Amino acid sequence: MRFASLGSGSRGNGTLISQGDTTLLVDCGFSAKEAEKRLQQMGHTAADLTAIVVTHEHADHISGVRVLARKYQLPVYATAGTAGCLAADVADYIHEFSCHEQFEIDDIEVSPFPVPHDAREPSQFVFGNGKVKVGLLTDVGSITPVIEQALSGCQALLLEANHDLTMLDNGDYPDHLKYRVSGKMGHLNNVQSSSLLKKIDTSQLQHIMAMHLSEKNNHPDIVTTAFSEALNCQQDWIGIADQALGFTWRDIT
Repeated sequence: MRFASLGSGSRGNGTLISQGDTTLLVDCGFSAKEAEKRLQQMGHTAADLTAIVVTHEHADHISGVRVLARKYQLPVYATAGTAGCLAADVADYIHEFSCHEQFEIDDIEVSPFPVPHDAREPSQFVFGNGKVKVGLLTDVGSITPVIEQALSGCQALLLEANHDLTMLDNGDYPDHLKYRVSGKMGHLNNVQSSSLLKKIDTSQLQHIMAMHLSEKNNHPDIVTTAFSEALNCQQDWIGIADQALGFTWRDIT
């Protein structure tokens, strides 16, 4: 099983999960044209995709979904709440799922779980092939027991580290945006994400990737230090998902 990122951050998100002949695109917060370009850089075309899986309806996660789905006849998997926010002309492509029920898309097991975020019915996921699991957690304001249980025992974690609290407090965001980002329905800060790593079972972890870093309110060096201390590992083992470049394919066995 393998995974990659087309880019991660407030200007667009897209994650690839691949197993056998199945390749899923989780979110597409880029224009369809930009997504096609980024897919080519990963050795794929949009025609290679099996489906698009959507976490929630914010623009940095769905901007390219409509065009890609219609152009390439791609199924789009979303919760009922999220599906209700998507364009009406992709209704025929929608496959609704429950946040509480596992389902399969060809070779990949998809285990969604609900998360606290300021969207209609947001979800995040654990993807598996029966032997190994990739956990994805971004766009979440606080950690719940459901999240801890879902992400324990994964071989790979793609974990949000959106902001450093001091940088956010001292930054130029207006107060209402600072409150939204740091609130219980906003985004995880470095301390929250590091605390999660200390709580869950990471004994089988082969990869850790920090996701959705704020370009104004965080820095890779801060995240790397925090995550390496939480996992008691070398700093160069911590991966960072870049907004412009994402990260290239990682394999888990």
